[in-house]
Amino acid sequence: MKTLLAGDHFVRNELLAAALSALPFDFEFRELTLPWPLTPYGRVAEVDEASDVEDELISALSGVELAVTQMGPFTSRVLEAAPELRYLVVCRGGPVNVNVGEAIKRGVQVASTPGRNAVAAAEHAIALTMGALRNLPRLQRTLEDGEWRSDLYAYDECGVELDGSTVGLVGYGAIGQRVARVMLAFGARVLVADPFVDKAPSGIELVSLDELLRRSDVVSLHARLTEDTRGMIGAAQLALMPRGAVLVNTARGGLLDYEATVDALESGQLGAAAFDVFPAEPLPAEARLLTAPNVVMTPHLAGATRQTAHRAASLAAEAVAAFLAGKEPAGLVAR
Repeated sequence: MKTLLAGDHFVRNELLAAALSALPFDFEFRELTLPWPLTPYGRVAEVDEASDVEDELISALSGVELAVTQMGPFTSRVLEAAPELRYLVVCRGGPVNVNVGEAIKRGVQVASTPGRNAVAAAEHAIALTMGALRNLPRLQRTLEDGEWRSDLYAYDECGVELDGSTVGLVGYGAIGQRVARVMLAFGARVLVADPFVDKAPSGIELVSLDELLRRSDVVSLHARLTEDTRGMIGAAQLALMPRGAVLVNTARGGLLDYEATVDALESGQLGAAAFDVFPAEPLPAEARLLTAPNVVMTPHLAGATRQTAHRAASLAAEAVAAFLAGKEPAGLVAR
């Protein structure tokens, strides 16, 4: 089967080739290395979070029946130029870089690899939470500035513990579930708000979003970005939180009103915040977040572990194996 491996500098083609070569099928590989993450992704035509390589992808897809990618821009133009394509596997939680409607119209089955970065993203969310609770960036800066600030041991300056606190998780998918287990192990009480979940394990309380916000010392966002969830946390929701609470977002920047969040940080309504995602990426130099108090930030790297790259390749291979065996892949989104 003529197969295009359109990997990048994270999910490498060599990982994809090794995973697919272990399957009991014959592949004729063609490779295209996309520039991400050395070159940031963005919107390409009608798809999101893709590398701007439509022309290169069209050339590489000539005669291809199966394609595996992470950031390839499978726009209507690209799909129109690939009449022999039948299967497409996207090595990420959802195929945001694919015009799924056009793929369905052209008889191209599309699968993704949900859960590939759940471990990495959950661990990163917990690390950011701890960093915000204990204000680690500020403490490091004092040492870098040649200071020994023992006065930060004062009651009004020191941080707080997870043990005994209430942690609210907005979204209870693969990442939220892992975060919940760790928070319980720390001794925290865990609340979950997710309209698609009607039952949770012992020790986890399902509540409405408003109740979660009112009761939580820490709120961590793990919801998918949809038209329904866009801007779900704004000034009104932040005002519901206990004064001095902590907000963490490792999901998508569009879930949160960042201007209102900075206002809450500056007023002390929020005691601290931690972010891996932002409303505009890269973060603009003039962004108020860069000068807001008590903020921990990383540049959208929550899923960036070597294990995530290997897991993405393995899950993609499982999806391909299911396709070729006439079965339905776990991550099938279009058929």
